[in-house]
Amino acid sequence: MSLWTSKDATAATGGETTAKWAATGVSIDTRTIQAGDLFVALKADRDGHDFVAMALEKGAAAALVTHCPDGVAQDAPLLIVPDVLAALEALGQAARARTKARVLAITGSVGKTSAKEMARTVLGRQRKTHAAEASYNNHWGVPLTLARMPADTDFAVIEIGMSNPGEIAPLSRMAKPHVAMITTVAAAHLEAFDDISGIAREKASIVDGLTSGGVAVLNADTETSAVLQNYASKREAKQVLFGQMSRTWRLNHVALSEGQTLVQAETPAGPLLFKLSTAGRHFAMNGLGILAACDALGADPVQAAIDLGHWAPPAGRGTHELITTDPANEGESLVLLDDAFNANPTSLTAALEVLASYSPRDNVGRVVKGRRIAILGDMLELGPDETAMHADIAKDPSIASLHLIHCAGPRMRHLYDALPEDQRGIWAQTAAELAVGPAALVDAGDVVLVKGSKGSKVSLVVDAIRKLGHPDTV
Repeated sequence: MSLWTSKDATAATGGETTAKWAATGVSIDTRTIQAGDLFVALKADRDGHDFVAMALEKGAAAALVTHCPDGVAQDAPLLIVPDVLAALEALGQAARARTKARVLAITGSVGKTSAKEMARTVLGRQRKTHAAEASYNNHWGVPLTLARMPADTDFAVIEIGMSNPGEIAPLSRMAKPHVAMITTVAAAHLEAFDDISGIAREKASIVDGLTSGGVAVLNADTETSAVLQNYASKREAKQVLFGQMSRTWRLNHVALSEGQTLVQAETPAGPLLFKLSTAGRHFAMNGLGILAACDALGADPVQAAIDLGHWAPPAGRGTHELITTDPANEGESLVLLDDAFNANPTSLTAALEVLASYSPRDNVGRVVKGRRIAILGDMLELGPDETAMHADIAKDPSIASLHLIHCAGPRMRHLYDALPEDQRGIWAQTAAELAVGPAALVDAGDVVLVKGSKGSKVSLVVDAIRKLGHPDTV
């Protein structure tokens, strides 16, 4: 079944097509393109026009371009437009207009991708659901996600992010959500804002795109919740609050234990108990928010609560792996918590609490006594107070339960210096240097958290630890 015909795409974009064609998908990357996709030749680090010939060779149905590139036949199936990104946006808007799907848009400083995946998991078990496979939440990711949406979609989940002021509202207006959820507001991208209230106002602008009668699902516990609620009130959006401070979707109790989270909550339908197959108080909050969003969308929140147990975090966002260091010896393994995709003080506090909830195992490694170990890379884009923010992690209540903390990067040096000497592991200028000797960082029996901003490249340490043995995702 075609997603776009040349006729429909031409009508949506106002472009000119060189041939009749029908596409079953939309792609911007020749590395992952599938036969039958419409290839969109965006300009980023490289000009997508340079890859049109390759895309067509791989079976692309057509290419969205501003001109016929060198090496491409004049009669090749092309949709020619003045501006490729603007045409992609037009495709996204046309896809949104032709569907009767109920749309959920999600933003937040922490947890928006995990929340999007939770929503995909639970809604997809009720009706036909569309969501991006990856974290496509920016100026090209949102229209691409919309352009890929089949017309017969029942539920759509759109993740919306930002790096600078003014980015969220236009993307929300493009998505036209029935429900907009804000996971939380935290110190992230502070370089582009005066303070955290500015971040809150930017996140709150997701309600600007709500359809008539739309619902804003807001975190009641974040310190800037009043900013979010005031913004939504001025836009006359219906509000649903979730968290410990909420009267309707109230988080009553969270218990973390060895890679699981048990949650007790109060909902408009009465008490509710649900379990997540990964540990994290922040995941419990997101899960409750998703249940509130499901209810606002018209889905069954009780069934969604049952199905939350099928969700697992995406790679690099809190996954739990068992690394078998020596298959010949029973029990010679360590637990790896891979949270290396992103970091700010709020998400790091949540991750440290998860690490503290684990029990290491004794008498299985060289060190004999199992340890809780954190390997931390720099937190980026925190603004002028970044030095203090890194050093203050030493005061986190979970730090006391950790045995060793390794640090990578000039910013994390401030945490390293603030730690008691007996908790200091190895500090290196870069994550690459730290990754050279993983056996010196960890041992069998340990529970190991690796976390840092993506730009810190602390994922290199994750890869090095994996190579110590044979990983089994738990």
